Amino acid sequence: MRQANCQPSLTNSKKIGVEGICQLLAEVLNQGYRLIGPTVRDDAVIYDDLTGFEDLPEGYSDQQTPGEYRLEKSNGKSIFGYVVGPQSWKKFLHPPRQRIGVYDRGMNRIELNGSEEDERPLAFFGVRPCELKAIQIQDRVFLEGPFVDEQYRKRRESLFIIGVNCTQPASTCFCASMGSGPSHSEGFDLCLTEIVDKKTRDYLVQVGSEKGARLLEKVPIEPASETQIHQGENLLEKSARKIERTLETEELPEILNRNFDHPHWEEIANRCLACGNCTLVCPTCFCTTVEETTDLAGQRAERWKLWDSCFTADFSYIHGGSVRPSTR
Repeated sequence: MRQANCQPSLTNSKKIGVEGICQLLAEVLNQGYRLIGPTVRDDAVIYDDLTGFEDLPEGYSDQQTPGEYRLEKSNGKSIFGYVVGPQSWKKFLHPPRQRIGVYDRGMNRIELNGSEEDERPLAFFGVRPCELKAIQIQDRVFLEGPFVDEQYRKRRESLFIIGVNCTQPASTCFCASMGSGPSHSEGFDLCLTEIVDKKTRDYLVQVGSEKGARLLEKVPIEPASETQIHQGENLLEKSARKIERTLETEELPEILNRNFDHPHWEEIANRCLACGNCTLVCPTCFCTTVEETTDLAGQRAERWKLWDSCFTADFSYIHGGSVRPSTR
C-alpha cells in the first residue's frame, strides 16, 4: 500500500489574503485564460466558468456518504470547505462532444479537426490532489500511447493549474492509500493551502513552475511566517489522519485476473442498469464513439466524437453480435 503524504512541506511558501486571491483570478483572466473553477449550482458544487471571487462557493461545505451528497451553507468564510463534487475536470480537457470533421459538397472541401470550441487556453482553479492524479492518468491515455490525441495535447500543454491542498476530507475519501493526497506534490503551477480561523483567512502559496512564478509576480504577496507554515502543515497532517478508508493496490491486477469468474461480479451485474453513468462521472474513463450527421439537402456532413461507455452492449457490437452480451 502506498503511504500518504503525511509530512507535507510548505517551506518557502508565500502568503496572500482574500484580496490576493481576487487579484490572482483577475490576472489569470487578464492573461487570456478561460478560468474554470468551483461554483454552486443546483445545490451542488460544480466546475464552470468564473468571472471573479464572487463566483466561488464561499461558506459552503458538504456531507458525503455512500450514495448521498448534501451541500450546506454556513456563516464560514472558507472557499474550499467542500470536497470533490459530482463533476470532474475531464469534460474540459476531454469534451463530451467534439466535432472532428466537416464535409461540404457545395464548397468541395473536407476539413478535419473542424472544432468550433473556445480556443482560449484553460486555467483550472481549485484542483485537488486526487483530481490532478486523474488528469495525469488521462495524460497516459491521450499523450503517451502510440497515437496522440492532438486536440487533448493542445489543451493540456496550455493548461494552467492552480491546485489546492485538502484540509477537510470526506468520510468516503481513500486518497492516502493511493498516494494521491491529501496534499499536492507535483504537477501544479501554483498550489494553495487555505488557513481559516475566527480572525483571519490566509492562503499559503507554493510555486510549481516558471509559468506560475511569472503570474505570481503580478499579485501582492509576502513571505509566510514560520507560524503560518507550521499551521498549514498541521492542517494537512490532521487531514491525512482523518482518512480511514483504504484500498490495497499491491498485486491488484494479478488478483483481478485470478478472479475473473468470481461470484462477486454476478452480484454487481444484478444491480447494474448498464446506464453508463459511472463511466461518465469517472474522472479517468475515456471511451468514445463516433457518429456522422448530414443536413437535409445532403450537402454537408459532420463527424462528431462523443463520450461513450464500454459497459454498454452497443460499444462492442460487431457483425454477429456484441462482444459484451451481458452486464457481467
